[in-house]
Amino acid sequence: NRSGTNGHALVDTVRGATKVVRSQAQNAEETESNGIQAFETDGFQIGTSGLVNTNGNNYVAWQWKANGGTTSSLSGGDIGITTTSQANSTAKFSINTYTGTGSQSAIGHGLGVAPDWIMIRNRDQGDSWFVWNQELNNNQALELDSTSAVLTNNAYMGNEAPTATTIGLGTGHDTNADGEKYVCYAFAEVQGYSKFGGYTGNGDSNGQFIYTGFKPAWVMTKQTDSADNWQLIDNKRDSFNLSEKFLTPDTSAAETTHNNNIKLDLLSNGFKCRGANSVFNGSGNSYVYFAFAERPFVTSGGAPTTAR
Repeated sequence: NRSGTNGHALVDTVRGATKVVRSQAQNAEETESNGIQAFETDGFQIGTSGLVNTNGNNYVAWQWKANGGTTSSLSGGDIGITTTSQANSTAKFSINTYTGTGSQSAIGHGLGVAPDWIMIRNRDQGDSWFVWNQELNNNQALELDSTSAVLTNNAYMGNEAPTATTIGLGTGHDTNADGEKYVCYAFAEVQGYSKFGGYTGNGDSNGQFIYTGFKPAWVMTKQTDSADNWQLIDNKRDSFNLSEKFLTPDTSAAETTHNNNIKLDLLSNGFKCRGANSVFNGSGNSYVYFAFAERPFVTSGGAPTTAR
């Protein structure tokens, strides 16, 4: 809800349309019968909940296709915990559910390549989100529901690098408590479609340019060396540069229009920070980003599409 403070709702076709986890809260999974009610072949059905349908309020929704509702059971080999998975091998995105064991192990992800972005959430307890980006070490994480800088704990992934088949799990409650249910979203980069990386701010009004190799439609960022909000922009809420309408996944705040010192340009081959604010571009500060393309097409040599 862009107009109100209902916060964010994450739903998927593995858990079911009415099962909600929230990015900004440590609540266990909720059942919301009046939120997203069903997934259809050409969209989704909504009820009357303020999460999705308050009269006169403005909303935004982002969708990733997994595998058309086809679910697989992943087990065997290095997969120590049987995983229920829907995977899109072209877009390199998968939805995975599993039950923790409390012992160091691994789940499957179905991507066929090592993931570059992982998000895990305990569905049974009020734990924080585990978020990993390829710029982080294998014992580090960010929390989607928090402003915290990078946290270090071997218990997240057992200090193991993700592989083409598995995501390692340690003994931490956020990722692998005994008998508790989890959902894991995994992404791997696809040239011309998605890019997940990091950059260092320069503290200048003519800010850093981050090359993605495509024209971004969706960008999420987080400062990693200091506490600050997550920031999320897209090309539907702001259809021209400068992009200034932001949502913060770690809060339930309505959409914010940032001032002239906190803006982004979405360009033909990446995005550029406009301003010296620490949200995007503090001098010497470190950031991670997650970006998807407006038009996911490139030439055989990887040349980007035209500017907007």
